[in-house]
Amino acid sequence: MKIIVKLVSLFAIVSFVACKETSKKQADKNTLEQTEELGYQIPNSWIEKRVTAASKRLNATEAGKVLWSAMDAHGGLKKWYSNGYLSFRFNYQPLNGKGIRDSYQTIDTWNNKARHNSITDKSNFFGWDGKESWVKAKDSTSFEYDTKFWALTPIYFSGQPFVFDGKGVNLELLPQVTFNGKTENVVKVTYDGGVGSAPDDYYIMYINAETNLVDAFKYIVSYPEYFPEGGHAPEKITVTQGTTTVDGIVFAKGFKTYWSNEEEENGLGEYITKIDVSDISFSDEVEENYFSKPEGAKILK
Repeated sequence: MKIIVKLVSLFAIVSFVACKETSKKQADKNTLEQTEELGYQIPNSWIEKRVTAASKRLNATEAGKVLWSAMDAHGGLKKWYSNGYLSFRFNYQPLNGKGIRDSYQTIDTWNNKARHNSITDKSNFFGWDGKESWVKAKDSTSFEYDTKFWALTPIYFSGQPFVFDGKGVNLELLPQVTFNGKTENVVKVTYDGGVGSAPDDYYIMYINAETNLVDAFKYIVSYPEYFPEGGHAPEKITVTQGTTTVDGIVFAKGFKTYWSNEEEENGLGEYITKIDVSDISFSDEVEENYFSKPEGAKILK
């Protein structure tokens, strides 16, 4: 009889725990559904969890510690996610006059979604909804560049160092260098296979050893649509041109991009692109279905 009572009691305990866990999962599901309905209203508990996980992961390695210090210097990862949707104008101007890309964009930093509006004609826009790329434009001349590739590209300039907080990102601490007379900590960023649309891309960040701000970064473009047989474009180096602070986050006001050339001073080869970043702001909400394909838009394969 005692054994039966103990078994019944044990079953009751297990059932209680299971019910409690099911209730928790259902509560989390309900919270997620409410979050999706309300827009960016990400619960603080979710942000805390993500930031805590990133801090633990990054501070477990020397390279990660340098990156985490850069995030703190730029305003902090918690502030980055708590601020809401990020909007800015990104004017990419190759000095040869070809491939100019000028748009005003809004980014869902939490879910990596984007929507760009043309500066010259606001009825032309394109975006990435987290699964598909889309474009709505009057004709093929409205955006004379690959909008699928470009949808999230600017945030990998203006969103450094925060864009490297996720899983699937690999960090390597390289020897310090002197750049423009300043000592720089150097962190190389690579990706696991299958992460993003160009997993063979890499970034080499120059993080000022005194201020912990990102002074410059090297990078390559390995986008498979451009290089279907593998390989990548020559390495470039992009240099921050002044900073501004918006809602507690430090942003570059612009960049200058050069071909990377180690034989030249500071590794700066030919100056090839000027980038202006302006109209930076954060917002708690956007219109319903703002990042989704609008009526009449074309899905890009």
